Amino acid sequence: MSFYSEFAPWYREVFPFREATYQFLCDHAGVQGSALLDAGCGPGSYCGRFLGDGFRVTGIDLDPKMIESASAAYPVGEFRCMDITALASLNRSFQLIYSIGNVLAYLSVERLEQFLGSVYEALEPGGSWIFQVVNWDYLLTQQEYTFPVITIDEGRVTFHRRYRHISPDHVAFEVWLSSGGDILFHEESKLYACSSETFLRLHAAAGFSLEGVYAGFDKSAFLKSRNSGLVMAFTKR
Repeated sequence: MSFYSEFAPWYREVFPFREATYQFLCDHAGVQGSALLDAGCGPGSYCGRFLGDGFRVTGIDLDPKMIESASAAYPVGEFRCMDITALASLNRSFQLIYSIGNVLAYLSVERLEQFLGSVYEALEPGGSWIFQVVNWDYLLTQQEYTFPVITIDEGRVTFHRRYRHISPDHVAFEVWLSSGGDILFHEESKLYACSSETFLRLHAAAGFSLEGVYAGFDKSAFLKSRNSGLVMAFTKR
Protein backbone atom coordinates (compact mmCIF):
# COMPACT_ATOMS: atom_id res chain seq x y z
CA MET A 1 0.00 0.00 0.00
CA SER A 2 1.35 3.45 -0.94
CA PHE A 3 1.98 6.29 1.48
CA TYR A 4 -0.98 8.22 0.12
CA SER A 5 -3.30 5.33 0.93
CA GLU A 6 -1.95 5.26 4.47
CA PHE A 7 -2.13 9.04 4.64
CA ALA A 8 -5.72 9.40 3.36
CA PRO A 9 -7.36 9.73 6.83
CA TRP A 10 -5.16 12.76 7.64
CA TYR A 11 -4.95 14.39 4.23
CA ARG A 12 -7.61 17.05 4.80
CA GLU A 13 -6.01 18.06 8.11
CA VAL A 14 -2.51 18.43 6.64
CA PHE A 15 -3.67 20.05 3.39
CA PRO A 16 -6.86 21.92 4.30
CA PHE A 17 -9.21 23.49 1.77
CA ARG A 18 -8.09 27.04 1.01
CA GLU A 19 -10.60 29.64 -0.08
CA ALA A 20 -8.03 31.67 -2.05
CA THR A 21 -7.13 28.59 -4.08
CA TYR A 22 -10.77 27.87 -4.84
CA GLN A 23 -11.53 31.45 -5.85
CA PHE A 24 -8.55 31.50 -8.23
CA LEU A 25 -9.76 28.29 -9.85
CA CYS A 26 -13.37 29.45 -9.86
CA ASP A 27 -12.42 32.57 -11.82
CA HIS A 28 -11.43 30.25 -14.68
CA ALA A 29 -14.24 27.71 -14.36
CA GLY A 30 -16.77 29.37 -16.63
CA VAL A 31 -20.50 29.36 -15.98
CA GLN A 32 -22.40 26.96 -13.74
CA GLY A 33 -22.74 23.60 -15.40
CA SER A 34 -19.31 23.77 -17.03
CA ALA A 35 -17.23 20.59 -17.00
CA LEU A 36 -14.08 20.60 -14.83
CA LEU A 37 -11.28 18.09 -14.29
CA ASP A 38 -9.13 17.84 -11.16
CA ALA A 39 -5.93 15.97 -12.10
CA GLY A 40 -4.59 14.50 -8.87
CA CYS A 41 -7.72 15.21 -6.85
CA GLY A 42 -6.72 13.49 -3.59
CA PRO A 43 -9.81 13.19 -1.35
CA GLY A 44 -11.70 15.63 -3.57
CA SER A 45 -12.07 18.74 -1.40
CA TYR A 46 -12.04 21.19 -4.32
CA CYS A 47 -14.20 18.89 -6.43
CA GLY A 48 -16.76 18.90 -3.62
CA ARG A 49 -16.92 22.69 -3.51
CA PHE A 50 -17.30 22.94 -7.28
CA LEU A 51 -20.05 20.33 -7.20
CA GLY A 52 -21.86 22.33 -4.55
CA ASP A 53 -21.62 25.42 -6.73
CA GLY A 54 -23.28 23.72 -9.70
CA PHE A 55 -20.35 22.53 -11.84
CA ARG A 56 -19.90 19.11 -13.43
CA VAL A 57 -16.73 17.66 -11.93
CA THR A 58 -14.45 14.73 -12.67
CA GLY A 59 -11.63 13.91 -10.28
CA ILE A 60 -8.80 11.51 -11.11
CA ASP A 61 -6.05 10.19 -8.86
CA LEU A 62 -3.68 7.23 -8.94
CA ASP A 63 -4.32 6.25 -5.33
CA PRO A 64 -7.39 4.04 -4.73
CA LYS A 65 -7.86 5.15 -1.11
CA MET A 66 -7.98 8.80 -2.17
CA ILE A 67 -10.60 8.00 -4.81
CA GLU A 68 -12.54 5.92 -2.29
CA SER A 69 -12.52 8.86 0.14
CA ALA A 70 -13.59 11.36 -2.55
CA SER A 71 -16.39 9.11 -3.82
CA ALA A 72 -17.74 8.59 -0.30
CA ALA A 73 -17.65 12.30 0.54
CA TYR A 74 -19.08 13.56 -2.77
CA PRO A 75 -21.24 10.81 -4.33
CA VAL A 76 -22.65 13.08 -7.06
CA GLY A 77 -19.17 13.61 -8.52
CA GLU A 78 -17.31 11.32 -10.89
CA PHE A 79 -14.05 9.97 -9.48
CA ARG A 80 -11.70 7.58 -11.22
CA CYS A 81 -8.58 5.80 -10.05
CA MET A 82 -6.17 6.34 -12.94
CA ASP A 83 -2.87 7.89 -13.96
CA ILE A 84 -3.32 11.55 -14.89
CA THR A 85 -1.32 10.96 -18.10
CA ALA A 86 -4.20 8.74 -19.31
CA LEU A 87 -6.78 11.53 -19.22
CA ALA A 88 -7.37 11.18 -22.98
CA SER A 89 -9.22 7.94 -22.14
CA LEU A 90 -11.99 10.04 -20.56
CA ASN A 91 -13.06 11.03 -24.10
CA ARG A 92 -14.58 14.36 -23.17
CA SER A 93 -13.72 18.06 -23.02
CA PHE A 94 -13.45 20.46 -20.10
CA GLN A 95 -13.68 24.20 -19.52
CA LEU A 96 -11.07 23.98 -16.76
CA ILE A 97 -8.40 21.40 -15.97
CA TYR A 98 -6.31 21.96 -12.87
CA SER A 99 -3.66 20.19 -10.82
CA ILE A 100 -2.57 21.47 -7.41
CA GLY A 101 -0.24 20.28 -4.68
CA ASN A 102 2.95 19.48 -6.67
CA VAL A 103 1.37 16.52 -8.51
CA LEU A 104 3.25 17.33 -11.73
CA ALA A 105 6.57 16.80 -9.97
CA TYR A 106 5.96 13.06 -10.27
CA LEU A 107 6.21 13.28 -14.07
CA SER A 108 9.51 13.16 -15.93
CA VAL A 109 9.94 15.77 -18.67
CA GLU A 110 8.99 13.18 -21.27
CA ARG A 111 5.80 12.17 -19.46
CA LEU A 112 5.00 15.81 -18.69
CA GLU A 113 5.24 16.66 -22.38
CA GLN A 114 2.82 13.83 -23.18
CA PHE A 115 0.46 14.94 -20.42
CA LEU A 116 0.39 18.56 -21.58
CA GLY A 117 -0.55 17.44 -25.08
CA SER A 118 -3.47 15.49 -23.62
CA VAL A 119 -4.54 18.47 -21.50
CA TYR A 120 -4.54 20.75 -24.52
CA GLU A 121 -6.64 18.30 -26.54
CA ALA A 122 -9.12 17.84 -23.67
CA LEU A 123 -9.73 21.56 -23.16
CA GLU A 124 -12.63 23.32 -24.78
CA PRO A 125 -11.65 26.27 -27.02
CA GLY A 126 -10.80 29.14 -24.69
CA GLY A 127 -10.60 26.76 -21.73
CA SER A 128 -8.08 27.10 -18.91
CA TRP A 129 -5.31 24.89 -17.55
CA ILE A 130 -3.88 25.76 -14.12
CA PHE A 131 -1.22 23.97 -12.12
CA GLN A 132 0.75 24.43 -8.91
CA VAL A 133 4.15 23.00 -7.99
CA VAL A 134 6.98 24.02 -5.68
CA ASN A 135 9.49 26.57 -6.94
CA TRP A 136 12.15 24.24 -8.29
CA ASP A 137 14.24 27.22 -9.46
CA TYR A 138 14.92 28.00 -5.82
CA LEU A 139 15.17 24.42 -4.59
CA LEU A 140 17.76 23.55 -7.25
CA THR A 141 20.12 25.93 -5.45
CA GLN A 142 19.89 23.64 -2.40
CA GLN A 143 21.30 20.15 -1.83
CA GLU A 144 18.57 19.25 0.64
CA TYR A 145 15.39 20.85 1.89
CA THR A 146 13.32 19.93 4.95
CA PHE A 147 9.74 21.19 5.22
CA PRO A 148 8.38 22.47 8.52
CA VAL A 149 6.85 19.68 10.61
CA ILE A 150 3.04 19.59 10.65
CA THR A 151 1.24 18.36 13.76
CA ILE A 152 -2.08 16.59 13.22
CA ASP A 153 -4.61 14.35 14.96
CA GLU A 154 -4.85 16.72 17.95
CA GLY A 155 -1.09 16.65 18.46
CA ARG A 156 -0.71 12.88 18.44
CA VAL A 157 0.85 12.57 14.97
CA THR A 158 3.51 14.57 13.14
CA PHE A 159 3.93 14.78 9.36
CA HIS A 160 7.44 15.12 7.92
CA ARG A 161 8.72 15.82 4.40
CA ARG A 162 12.23 16.20 3.05
CA TYR A 163 13.88 16.57 -0.35
CA ARG A 164 17.29 14.92 -0.61
CA HIS A 165 19.88 14.81 -3.42
CA ILE A 166 18.23 17.69 -5.24
CA SER A 167 19.43 17.78 -8.85
CA PRO A 168 18.07 18.54 -12.34
CA ASP A 169 17.85 14.77 -12.96
CA HIS A 170 15.70 13.83 -10.00
CA VAL A 171 14.95 14.50 -6.34
CA ALA A 172 14.57 11.95 -3.55
CA PHE A 173 11.31 12.78 -1.75
CA GLU A 174 11.17 11.34 1.75
CA VAL A 175 7.96 11.48 3.74
CA TRP A 176 6.90 9.93 7.02
CA LEU A 177 4.36 9.98 9.83
CA SER A 178 5.40 9.55 13.45
CA SER A 179 3.68 9.31 16.81
CA GLY A 180 5.28 9.15 20.23
CA GLY A 181 8.68 8.57 18.68
CA ASP A 182 7.45 5.66 16.54
CA ILE A 183 7.40 5.81 12.74
CA LEU A 184 3.89 5.01 11.55
CA PHE A 185 4.81 5.07 7.90
CA HIS A 186 7.83 5.97 5.79
CA GLU A 187 8.25 6.16 2.03
CA GLU A 188 10.71 7.57 -0.47
CA SER A 189 9.81 8.37 -4.05
CA LYS A 190 11.37 10.06 -7.05
CA LEU A 191 10.38 13.56 -8.12
CA TYR A 192 11.51 15.64 -11.09
CA ALA A 193 12.70 19.21 -10.65
CA CYS A 194 11.29 21.17 -13.58
CA SER A 195 12.33 24.82 -13.83
CA SER A 196 9.86 27.58 -14.60
CA GLU A 197 11.58 28.13 -17.97
CA THR A 198 11.12 24.46 -18.85
CA PHE A 199 7.44 24.65 -17.95
CA LEU A 200 7.04 27.70 -20.17
CA ARG A 201 8.87 26.04 -23.05
CA LEU A 202 6.82 22.84 -22.88
CA HIS A 203 3.53 24.74 -22.70
CA ALA A 204 4.44 26.93 -25.66
CA ALA A 205 5.32 23.82 -27.68
CA ALA A 206 1.94 22.28 -26.77
CA GLY A 207 0.10 25.36 -28.08
CA PHE A 208 -0.96 27.06 -24.83
CA SER A 209 -1.21 30.82 -24.31
CA LEU A 210 0.24 32.03 -21.02
CA GLU A 211 -2.15 33.97 -18.80
CA GLY A 212 -0.09 34.41 -15.63
CA VAL A 213 2.78 33.22 -13.46
CA TYR A 214 2.49 33.56 -9.67
CA ALA A 215 4.07 32.45 -6.42
CA GLY A 216 0.68 31.38 -5.08
CA PHE A 217 -3.05 31.51 -5.62
CA ASP A 218 -3.10 34.94 -4.02
CA LYS A 219 -1.42 36.12 -7.27
CA SER A 220 1.73 37.23 -5.46
CA ALA A 221 4.74 37.84 -7.69
CA PHE A 222 6.87 34.83 -8.60
CA LEU A 223 10.60 35.21 -8.02
CA LYS A 224 12.93 32.40 -8.99
CA SER A 225 15.23 33.12 -6.05
CA ARG A 226 12.49 32.91 -3.39
CA ASN A 227 11.32 29.83 -1.53
CA SER A 228 7.70 29.69 -2.66
CA GLY A 229 5.28 27.85 -4.83
CA LEU A 230 4.79 28.25 -8.56
CA VAL A 231 1.33 28.68 -10.06
CA MET A 232 0.89 28.98 -13.82
CA ALA A 233 -2.33 29.66 -15.70
CA PHE A 234 -2.77 28.98 -19.43
CA THR A 235 -5.57 29.08 -21.98
CA LYS A 236 -6.19 27.05 -25.09
CA ARG A 237 -5.69 29.17 -28.16
